[in-house]
Amino acid sequence: MCLLAVAALVLCDAVRRERALRGIRVELPALVRMFKDRSAEIRVRVHHAQRIRVGVVVPEGISAEFEETDVESPSETAEFVWKWTAHRRGLYRVDAVYLEALSPWGMWQVRRKDAAAMEIRVYPNLRREEDLRALRQGVSGVHAMRQIGRGREFEKLREYLPGDGFEEIHWKATARRGRPITKVFQVERTQEVYVIIDRSRLSARAAGVDPTDETTLERSIAAGLIVGAAAEKRGDLFGLAAFSDQVDAFVRARNGKAHYAACRDAIYQLHPKPVTPDFDEIATFLRLRLRRRALLLFLTSLDDPVLAESFARATKLLARRHLVLAGMLRPASARRLFEDGGVESAEDVYRELAGHIAWKRLKELEATLARQGVRLTVIDPKNFSGALIGIYDSVKQRQLL
Repeated sequence: MCLLAVAALVLCDAVRRERALRGIRVELPALVRMFKDRSAEIRVRVHHAQRIRVGVVVPEGISAEFEETDVESPSETAEFVWKWTAHRRGLYRVDAVYLEALSPWGMWQVRRKDAAAMEIRVYPNLRREEDLRALRQGVSGVHAMRQIGRGREFEKLREYLPGDGFEEIHWKATARRGRPITKVFQVERTQEVYVIIDRSRLSARAAGVDPTDETTLERSIAAGLIVGAAAEKRGDLFGLAAFSDQVDAFVRARNGKAHYAACRDAIYQLHPKPVTPDFDEIATFLRLRLRRRALLLFLTSLDDPVLAESFARATKLLARRHLVLAGMLRPASARRLFEDGGVESAEDVYRELAGHIAWKRLKELEATLARQGVRLTVIDPKNFSGALIGIYDSVKQRQLL
């Protein structure tokens, strides 16, 4: 009889087990913004919870201090915090949440899967020491930077004064008024700065000597946003583009916090694409879209001779209207002969010779591009952001735009 009574209780509890999760609802935030390698808090609400277990499947590329937790609350709504850390940029989604509770008499475990819609956007981390140092460099000394030259933007006409050059005389106004009239220029304060990021096959290489370092694309995206922040502080308009075998993203130059967020949203999902870059496509796109003279800063890799030739050909016409600069991370193998020393074998000698040939090709490419008005700078990976801001400062100071 006892066994029959127990069996009856178990069966009755099984019939009533659906009541354990009845009316319980888990509320996840619709949008979570995170930064790579920085922890973030996700607040979760559970409605009508008494004692349940809540869990989710954490997307690959994100780690969490726990994937499931017990929730117990005497009130109608309970709230807890999940701490997650993202290790890769990109867009992630959590589309399900899992619930578990005991049946009313505690003889059964009841589980249920509910649909969810939580979007996680992981942005690049701009708080590394290198980037913070570069950003401080881009912010400090804005008003103290001395401008070289008389400026490019026409301001007004005035009477001729001794010492004015012949190139400053406005000859039509002089003829109309019957006396020498001089043009007055001022320094152009608001300029357009574009960062163009190459996400083709070579952008998947490690940015440093260590193969485990972040990719060239990762470093380029962070450096591009740092340059954008510096341009914002200087009162310039900042825009960006990304390309591979096609134009993948384009944001026209503007300013303001909302615009900077739009630029960040345009590139945070970019990952290396195993294709050859089409420099002709991006150059044609920029020639058609940009009417005003602008600073175009290409972040690309040109140590491949075929790509270098393609870049030189594509930017030849572009450089007639715009100021074109190119910044690339110095390849680990490209260095002057015996620069690092440590040659102990014939294999080391051959490696040094190969590195010297690669270094010499880059120097020849610099000279070739300089003749058509394009400046190429090969930058050490340890100071990529700072060097790019230094190039931008030089352009501003010399009024090359």
